This record gives sequence, structure tokens and C-alpha cells, in this order.
Amino acid sequence: LCASSQKKIEKARMKDPQYQYNMGLFYLNSGNINEAIKYLNAAISLNPRYDVALYSLGLAYSMKGNFEEAIRRCEACLKINPNLADAHNLLGTAYEEKGLLDKAEQEFRVAIADANYRSKELAYYNLAKLYTVKNKLDEALLYADKSVEIKNNFPMGYNLKGMILEKLSRYKEAIENYEKALVYIAKDKDVDISFNLAVAYFNNNEPSKAKAIFMSIYSRVTDTEMKKKIDDYLKMIK
Repeated sequence: LCASSQKKIEKARMKDPQYQYNMGLFYLNSGNINEAIKYLNAAISLNPRYDVALYSLGLAYSMKGNFEEAIRRCEACLKINPNLADAHNLLGTAYEEKGLLDKAEQEFRVAIADANYRSKELAYYNLAKLYTVKNKLDEALLYADKSVEIKNNFPMGYNLKGMILEKLSRYKEAIENYEKALVYIAKDKDVDISFNLAVAYFNNNEPSKAKAIFMSIYSRVTDTEMKKKIDDYLKMIK
């Protein structure tokens, strides 16, 4: 009787787009992208107008680096629900990855203009990143400022702001922003920002501080290019 009941439950779940979507989100959040795609596709096959499932599928493809598919899914989502700000922001990110900067900017601005969008810091961050690529640093700094004004514990925003300030040779301010970023980021994910902070100290003629940070992160660096750069900086400091 128990086995029969379980089979009925499983059969019902196979036909339930909400269950398939929830499973897709579970695997997406746990980093199992292929399983997420399988369940999200199942949800959409059961309900082709499932807008948030299409958005989530676009996010999954974006995480895999398949930006063509991400664009296709986001565009399909927005045909059904043109007011989904998350989808506009994600579509802008995918366009930017494909080098379509004008289209990307348009999508980020649509997301920002939505009064109900609760993650505007992401769209402002993406705009700041886009203007950095365009080498329009004053505008980039303005949007980076907006991102951390909206969310004052946003490490990505402070890190990007630091990078922009370094390009403007404002090293002391860059240092302040990298240090703020490190306050809010998990200790096991701090290597990139710590590297940026060390470089900023080096550029600000504070080699001893730069050296101390380089040495503290050296054993945790897995990227060979970054490790080579640290070796080069340590040689210059010596």
C-alpha cells in the first residue's frame, strides 16, 4: 500500500510544473547546473508560459557560459512577462558577454526603472562594469556608487568601485573600498579582492602592506596567472 501510494505521488509530481520548477531551483542553488536544466525544461514542457522557469533556465545557461541559450530563454520569458526585471538584468548580462553593449545597457536601464525591482544594486553594478569596459570611468564610478548606496553590504560593488578608482589613480580611495569589500565577503572567497587590495597598496607606495597581503593569500591562490603576478610583485618589492 505504501509503495503504491509513493508511485501515485511520483506520477503526480511528473505532471506538476511547480514541483519540477522547485526541483530546478534546488539544483541551481546547490550548483548542479545540469540537473537544474533538466528539471526546468520539464517545468516548461508542462507549462510553456512559465515565465520564472524560463528566466531560471536562462540563468542556468548563463552560469554554464552558454550565453546564446541564456539570451534565447530570457527573450522568451520577456515575451510572456515583459515586467520581470530580473530577466531584463540577466538578458543585459548575456548581451554584454556577447559584446552587444548598447543592447545590454538598454536592458540594465529597464531593470533600474522598475520601481518594484528589489535587486537594483545588481543592475547598477552591471552598468558600472559596462561603462568601465567602455572606459567611461566617471560614469562607471557614479553607477558603482549607486550600487553600494542601495546595498551597503555589497562586496562586489565595493570591489568594482575600488578597481575604477585605481584606474583613476585614486589609490587611497581604492584601498578604502577594497577594505570595505573584505568586511562583507566570506573569508573563503576573499582572494581576488585581497589581491586587488595588495596591488592598490603597492601603487600607493606602501610596499610592506602589499607584501603582507600577498604572503597571506599566496598558499590559497589556485589561479596560475595570479600566482605569477604575485611573484612578480614580490620581486619588485624585494
